[in-house]
Amino acid sequence: MFSWMAWTAPVAIFFSCIGLMLAGMTIWQVRSPSIERRGFLPMSTTRGDRLFIGLLTAAYVNLAWAGLSDLHQGIGAAIGFVVLLIVMRWG
Repeated sequence: MFSWMAWTAPVAIFFSCIGLMLAGMTIWQVRSPSIERRGFLPMSTTRGDRLFIGLLTAAYVNLAWAGLSDLHQGIGAAIGFVVLLIVMRWG
C-alpha cells in the first residue's frame, strides 16, 4: 500500500514524533488553555502558533542544510530542533 513512499526508519520516527508532539500539545491545551503572548516574534502568539512556526522554521533549516552542506543531516536536524525549542520558549 505504501510502496510508493520512502518509508525508512528515520522517516517513520520523524512523523511519529510530529504526531506525538501534536497529541501532547492538544492535551496540554485542553488541560491548560494558553493565552496569547508576545516574544521576539513580531506578533502575539499562542503555544500552537509557536509550534507551527517552529516546525516550519525547523523544516527550512533542514532543507537549507541538505541543499547547502555536505555534512551529516543529523547535524542539520539537531540545529532545526534547537531552533524549534527557541521559538517555543521565547518566540
